[in-house]
Amino acid sequence: MADFMSEVARLDEETLKQIDRIQKEVAESCEFIGDQEDIDILTKQYLQDDEVYQAKISDLKRKYKKLRRTRGDGNCFFRAFGYAYLEKQLEEKTDLDRFKSAVIQCRSSLLSMGYPSFTLEDFHDTFIDIVESVNKASTSSAELLQTFRDQGLSDYCVCYLRIITSGYLQSNAEFYSSFMDGYSTIKEYCSTEVEPMYKEADHIHISALTSALGVSVGVVYMDRGEGLEVNEHVFPEGSDPMIHLLYRPGHYDILYK
Repeated sequence: MADFMSEVARLDEETLKQIDRIQKEVAESCEFIGDQEDIDILTKQYLQDDEVYQAKISDLKRKYKKLRRTRGDGNCFFRAFGYAYLEKQLEEKTDLDRFKSAVIQCRSSLLSMGYPSFTLEDFHDTFIDIVESVNKASTSSAELLQTFRDQGLSDYCVCYLRIITSGYLQSNAEFYSSFMDGYSTIKEYCSTEVEPMYKEADHIHISALTSALGVSVGVVYMDRGEGLEVNEHVFPEGSDPMIHLLYRPGHYDILYK
């Protein structure tokens, strides 16, 4: 029995080392936010005789011009959302005041729900500083990109967006509770599936965050679903997308028209 337990412990240790090695390889191969690239880059990631994906890539190229890849670490939706929105506002500066007010309102709601102020304020202040920097004429696209490539700052943004998402879900529990299969309460779902870093986002996360901050997102789905064309789902439904993201199973990147 002792020998068996020792073998289990050894295998667990080897598994952890393997996970660490894989995570390091991912980190070294892809920035948190990559550079803009041609859509053609996707053709190299799939077999040439994979008719479904090659056809959908061709369709994607007809609708979008560029792609910006993100690191596939489970935080890709939140990181892509934050960067894509602020990058667009760096050019347009048409929505920043409204967005900032929405973020501040979210903080007030979170505090009223009992989130500790000493923790929340740290995330909030860092995020607002980044938002306000976008409003400065002196801030360049290269500086914004560097901000999101800095792990400390980038992860702070991701953490705060996760908390905002969690708060919105809990504040609208009556609507969202029917989607929480396997969880007894929406708070349990949020503490397990939303707030922890590296947990992948799905429709519920996207619906909550876009509604909480009033930022419309078009998510283009490229998977093995029916047909040979990519399909876009807009959150919230019926709105005009401010930014566009590409979804491939388990991962989100940024798209440009």
